[in-house]
Amino acid sequence: MFIRRENGRIVAASISRQADITDEIDEDDGELLAFLNPSAVIASVSSRQFKLQLLSAGLLDAVDAWVAQQPREVRIAYEYSGTFVKDSPMMTAGFAAMGFTPQQIDGFFAAAAEL
Repeated sequence: MFIRRENGRIVAASISRQADITDEIDEDDGELLAFLNPSAVIASVSSRQFKLQLLSAGLLDAVDAWVAQQPREVRIAYEYSGTFVKDSPMMTAGFAAMGFTPQQIDGFFAAAAEL
């Protein structure tokens, strides 16, 4: 497998054999998976990526306010999770509260995976 980065972003990648995908790509490497298959749906992103995308989209304060009104387990998960999984109950409830469509959720995760 070959990966070339410029300024921290993937600009080129190649796979020499199919086994490279399962042997060398971590499931949570959304940036690489999105580069290799732009139409792939991103299932999870890191907490850093998720919260930076919220900031970029102008949603961080609204989401922080929503989380503050949720049960303690949701507040703990939001603060301490290392990964945010798109189809988790917390994500589903949060995106519904923000009025996101399924396509907007996919777009949000795709954009977050690039951060």
